[in-house]
Amino acid sequence: MNAIAPITIRPAERGDCDAITAVFLAARNDAMPWLPVLHTDDETRWWIEHIVLAECRVQVAALAGTVAGFSAVRGSHLDHLYVAPSLQGRGIGRRLLRATQDENPLLTLAVFQRNERARRIYEVAGFRLSELRDGTDNEEGEPDAVYVWHASCPKRGHNLPQSRA
Repeated sequence: MNAIAPITIRPAERGDCDAITAVFLAARNDAMPWLPVLHTDDETRWWIEHIVLAECRVQVAALAGTVAGFSAVRGSHLDHLYVAPSLQGRGIGRRLLRATQDENPLLTLAVFQRNERARRIYEVAGFRLSELRDGTDNEEGEPDAVYVWHASCPKRGHNLPQSRA
C-alpha cells in the first residue's frame, strides 16, 4: 500500500474556483457519461464562482495542497459531493461526507438513480431513500432519488467502508 499525503478538509476560498470547477467537470463526466452536456466549461465555472461558492457552505478536501474534492451544502441540502476521478478510492469522499455530517444534524440530497455507486456510498453512510422522482425537478431531466440523513440514525459516515488504496 502506498502512503499518501494527509487529506485536509477546509472551507473553500475564492481562489479554489478553478480547481473546484475542474473536479466537478471531471467527476461528472467520469461517473455519469450519460448525462447531457447543458453548459460550457466557462458557464460552469461562472456558476461555481457566483452561485455555488456564494450561496453554499463549500468545503474542499486538499491533498498535498491541491483540491482533490469538494462538498457544497445549501441549508440542510447536500447539493454536491465530488472527488477527482484519479483520486477516488483513497477515502477523500468518505472524509468529506463525514465532515459534512459532523456539521449538520439533518441532510437531504438528490442523486441520479443511475448513479448506483454514489447511491451505495450514501446508503452505507446512513442516508435513507425518501423519494424516487421522474427527472422533472432537475435540468438534466434524469430520474433522481432523494435521500435523508439524521444525526440520530445509527449509521453515520464513520461507518463508510475503507478505501481501496
